[in-house]
Amino acid sequence: MPTGERRPSTVTTSRYRVLVCDLRSDRLLDVLPLQEVTIEDYIGKAGSLQGTVPIPSRAMADRVRPILIPARTALWVERDREIWWGGVLWSVNPKSDERGRISVEVQAGTFDTYLEHRQLRTTHRAKGVDQLDIARDLVDDAQAQPGGDIGITYDTELSGIERDRTFSASDQPKIRDLLDKLSKAERGFEWRIRCYRDASSGARVKLLDLGYPALLRGGDDVVLTHPGHVLSYEFPTDGTTVANVWQARGASDNRNQAAASRPLLSELLVAEEDLADGWPRLDGSSDHQSIDDPHVLAEHARAEATLARRPQVIPEITVHLDEQISPDLLGRMVRIRIRDDWFPDGLDLRHRVVGISVTPPDRGKAESAKLTLETPFGNRSE
Repeated sequence: MPTGERRPSTVTTSRYRVLVCDLRSDRLLDVLPLQEVTIEDYIGKAGSLQGTVPIPSRAMADRVRPILIPARTALWVERDREIWWGGVLWSVNPKSDERGRISVEVQAGTFDTYLEHRQLRTTHRAKGVDQLDIARDLVDDAQAQPGGDIGITYDTELSGIERDRTFSASDQPKIRDLLDKLSKAERGFEWRIRCYRDASSGARVKLLDLGYPALLRGGDDVVLTHPGHVLSYEFPTDGTTVANVWQARGASDNRNQAAASRPLLSELLVAEEDLADGWPRLDGSSDHQSIDDPHVLAEHARAEATLARRPQVIPEITVHLDEQISPDLLGRMVRIRIRDDWFPDGLDLRHRVVGISVTPPDRGKAESAKLTLETPFGNRSE
């Protein structure tokens, strides 16, 4: 190991437990053991929890049965009393094996999955409004309905990007879909619901975390080495999504009932420099059936065309779970140093962490974490 690099710290056994709460009030109902658990959290998509609650006795069954109610119960995962994950319980599966041992499999999604089950009920119009405020207004609309408030909070930071948007209640759009579409427009933003415990009050917090142009957390780079901290790595590159010619399709024009309807089309965007550089012509397109504004459609087309021009590289590394690794890594920069037969000259790149999957210790296996990394921010030489 090169001089000056830290060796992985000695692995110690951490204690995990799940807090079972009422989704609307966050009232604590019980604290349960959890086995065979995996928790995942991401920037850009929903995270999940899978685990098993052992039922060794009738007394435990009577405790668990009335509180593990899908779509009504919230689960918070603690590691050594720190909040590491929070979300909505969506699936419960009590089962017995051939020896009569009973357990309950549970599956949950991060709190943003609740917004997949909420629809816009009042038409929303915004003209010249900061895009982050539009996002907050959508969440406010969901929580203002009777029974809809699950305690999602937010800050007041702005992006400086003002947009005109109309969301029609007659389309019955899901709040989650509206947030995703808004965030993915040209000069868009990132969002997630971040869970943590308030340092002063001790309250569990569900924060609508909005970041423009991206969710970035400060602090020095976390240095991870292989051999060393990194147990394994994958650097998959997917060329099936590449396109250098792009066009987006919007809503159909149905105003003239006597004529065939025609969809709204964006300008055909051609990356001429790629074709001149020897790339083959690769076509791509997208559908936005709810968009009838050509300017809004053009924003989406330009953003999608930019992302589609190069193969997607989504590195994943599995690391020892030590004091450097926690859910707070989401949005942080890490520096990956790898030297092996595939990278004989050494790889030294900075990445942003956009996903984390934690497997607690179980049946003799040490706890570990898999980090999903964004495409490298670029080389960083000494």
